Amino acid sequence: MIHALTIILCCQLVGEAISRTLLLPVPGPVLGMAILLVLCATVPGLADRLRPTTTGILANLSLLFVPAGVGVVGHLNTFGAEGPALAVAVIVSTIAAISAGALAFVAVAKLTGRKNA
Repeated sequence: MIHALTIILCCQLVGEAISRTLLLPVPGPVLGMAILLVLCATVPGLADRLRPTTTGILANLSLLFVPAGVGVVGHLNTFGAEGPALAVAVIVSTIAAISAGALAFVAVAKLTGRKNA
């Protein structure tokens, strides 16, 4: 388990270092996840060695949302004052994301020639 966590955290560290060094607009953990994906695809057996640890992390993923929940409770006054603006932002961004996904789907369906997608 220690070896698996070391690999995962090293990938995150390398991603963070690349992101900060090159001033990329992509978060370091996202680059680290991409590096880990490439490693799992190219190094035989790596995914199998990481599986028990990653399964345990995913099984307890909900615990990682506790700090966010505490932050929300800590800023209830701000949410109360800015509630309508936040609600509009969430609704508009959700509609925009769903629309973008639908438009991308239609565009890919047209490009691939599929009529009944």
